[in-house]
Amino acid sequence: MVNYAFEPHPIVRLLEKPAAEFTCNDLVHAAEQLELRQVNLRYVGGDGRLKTIAFPIDSQDHLTEVLMQGERVDGSSIFPGVGSEASDVYIVPRHRTAFVNPFGERPSLDVLCSFYDEDGKPLSYAREQVVRRASEVLTEDTGMVLEAFGELEYYLVDEPERVFPVEEEHGYQESSPFSKGEWVREEVLGHLASMGIKLKYAHGEVGNILEEDRQLVQHEIEFWPVPIEQAADALVIAKWVVREVAYQHGLEVTFAPSVSGEGAGSGLHVHSRLVRDGASAITDDGGVNDTGRQLIAGYLSMAKALTAFGNTVPTSYLRFTEGGESPEGICWGETDRTGLVRVPLAWGGGVLPGMVAHANPGSSEPIPEQDIHPQTVELRLGDGSADVHLLLAGMAVAARRGLRDPKSLKLAARLSTEDHSKFEQLPESCAESADALKRDRAALEADGVFPPDLVDAVIEGLRAHDDAKLLKKAARNDETREELVRRYWHVG
Repeated sequence: MVNYAFEPHPIVRLLEKPAAEFTCNDLVHAAEQLELRQVNLRYVGGDGRLKTIAFPIDSQDHLTEVLMQGERVDGSSIFPGVGSEASDVYIVPRHRTAFVNPFGERPSLDVLCSFYDEDGKPLSYAREQVVRRASEVLTEDTGMVLEAFGELEYYLVDEPERVFPVEEEHGYQESSPFSKGEWVREEVLGHLASMGIKLKYAHGEVGNILEEDRQLVQHEIEFWPVPIEQAADALVIAKWVVREVAYQHGLEVTFAPSVSGEGAGSGLHVHSRLVRDGASAITDDGGVNDTGRQLIAGYLSMAKALTAFGNTVPTSYLRFTEGGESPEGICWGETDRTGLVRVPLAWGGGVLPGMVAHANPGSSEPIPEQDIHPQTVELRLGDGSADVHLLLAGMAVAARRGLRDPKSLKLAARLSTEDHSKFEQLPESCAESADALKRDRAALEADGVFPPDLVDAVIEGLRAHDDAKLLKKAARNDETREELVRRYWHVG
């Protein structure tokens, strides 16, 4: 029998059943018991942000209708490139995503939705449908599920504090009162947990910046590995929650890839693993195995194209050229923080029992085994501008390429930092990223994962920045650079 004593999700706790099993009737019952009189249907728009339609509920029948039927919306106002003559689309609630909204004027029930066209078919260019299709194709072809989680970095911006002042570039896992905004971070964690978002931990990050009239303090939230569809939703919800909490407390928050010429930008590193039959497929408890190396090779082979989804604004490329911990080349290494892909420590080689015994002399408690080995591979490409659903969908396509290509293991060996030191570099502008996406678009469009019109829209959006010459100027001119940072301050 499941013990729900520690369950933070109020609907799960009330119903005593996991969110994956929620039904419409369950949510109606929960709304009655929790006295929720509004439903917010939420979806991810063409800009990658969370959107909302609010329904004041006046009867049980009305509540059931909203939760079952959803609503029609104007797709031409949501997705670039959709003509107004064929713009009506449906949004249908996914009951398993329901949570109680802690913000707003009154308690509400919020549910994420999926898009469908006029014939009731999945809307091919909707973000959640793209990542869902990418996951399905990978699993159908390989029998494996791609799980992932992000490391979401952001800055809280406030007036400088004179008591325990900010120490520049000295914020990594710092504690209050030296770390600023810890209470904001903890409030965010509480809200995310109550929404059913699986979390690992949160902490202060390196990037403390102190200026004459403001302090910028960097934080990070790390999530728990889940299938990529859930991982993408979790990141979008988390950005919304961070912004809401900061705004309510009169603080500014930014996920911008570059915030100052003096400090680190905000990345969005993504850890992933392949799971088959409930077990990790990428490790034999001695680092990554051949399947893990094929996964890495797939990511590296499509790295340039993936920047189109993971690095969507000109300041993304300032971060690549200026950031101290930004990737230096298209390569990978064991625990190496200079490469594009890193294989972090994961308690391999049977080291845990000895460490536990040494830290806790005399203890004889058994050590619980994790259901799935914690080994992941970390793609260090993305930043706060990322269109996370498309990035994770692209990673699934890249994973499939790596698993299918008989030359993948040779590629992984050639791109390892252990034996080599010269590697290709990532694009240096949105313009170069667009070119890379165009070259690799066939792989992304295969099996109906990325619709051609969506790829066209992404390419057009990147080229519209017209940033190749501008970035070269920004590298020489501080005023140009500062203007760029201001322009792309609120992204993602």
